[in-house]
Amino acid sequence: MTTAGTKRIAFYAPMKSPRHPVPSGDREMARNLIDIIAAGGAEVDLVTELKVFDKTGDAALQALLRDKATQEVRRLCAEMPAVDLWVTYHNYYKAPDLIGPQVARTRGIPYVQIESTRASRRLTGPWADFAQSAHAAADAAAVIFYFTANDLITLDRDKHPDQSLHSLPPFLPAANLPPASTLDGPMLSVGMMRHGDKLASYQIIADSLRGLQGNWQLQIAGDGPARPEVEALMAPFAQRVTFLGQLSRTELAKAYEQASLFFWPGVNEAFGMVYLEAQSHGVPVVAQDRPGMRDILAPSDQPANYPEVSLGAAALTAKLQQLLSNRGLRHHLGAQAREMIAANHLAPAASARFWRAVTPLA
Repeated sequence: MTTAGTKRIAFYAPMKSPRHPVPSGDREMARNLIDIIAAGGAEVDLVTELKVFDKTGDAALQALLRDKATQEVRRLCAEMPAVDLWVTYHNYYKAPDLIGPQVARTRGIPYVQIESTRASRRLTGPWADFAQSAHAAADAAAVIFYFTANDLITLDRDKHPDQSLHSLPPFLPAANLPPASTLDGPMLSVGMMRHGDKLASYQIIADSLRGLQGNWQLQIAGDGPARPEVEALMAPFAQRVTFLGQLSRTELAKAYEQASLFFWPGVNEAFGMVYLEAQSHGVPVVAQDRPGMRDILAPSDQPANYPEVSLGAAALTAKLQQLLSNRGLRHHLGAQAREMIAANHLAPAASARFWRAVTPLA
């Protein structure tokens, strides 16, 4: 123990520092994790902000990042104050933790990971060395926390014998539920406007809106480099679609508080904090049935609440139509969602889960 009654935790996020200026779900989760760890009475130090991330499988970049990581290891081993625990968030083949395991081993510190991914198929190809390092870092962890049941599959398959795996459901940085939505306003979509998976979700939204009947309205919160493409997708709907731009947390909360439903298909989302935010306000979600989201979307006694991907945009159109035409159903599903968030996805529950698992280590 560093001082009587106070633990000191080293925190590191290889992919993106929690102090990075550009908003993202990864940055928000890192910040939220720091807060729930600190809520247990600990001092949390962001001991390094070195970004170890290779998006394209570039061998030269990987070599450069390894050199930088080696320098950071030397610095931290020599200069880092005494800590009780090292926590790394989001270790995977594009952003392996090249620092934590070595520093923890040298300094005799327990090493813990949150949201670690094992990808055996990446052990060959342009990320092979980084993937191996991610596996080695996962092996070094005494405890790995996973967010969803889908994450657990490979973590359990390749689990190190001396390692324990613990569920840490995604959570909101709040102790209580926010005000419930009136459910009388426009539909709401929230997503960064980036090329790739985000733009693919916007394409599905546009495809789904084409067959929608009645006097519907959709608000879209978000911005980014793919905004011209998103605007082009929504152009056929003219004044029915309103672009809100990038909103502050307070502004987004106001949008949730009057949204009739939340619509985001979720192409390749790990889980998506926006789903938790919407449901905390009692806003029913329309999304496709995708692995990462099954743990965070409220169950329903209605059939086909989250249509299979193979059913395409038509199934989403039908779900939108059903909810827009039935205010009672919206309230029923929204109430279920708020109950689920209150029970499993607020900060106090997450803090308690974290400390139950790591206290024996420290």
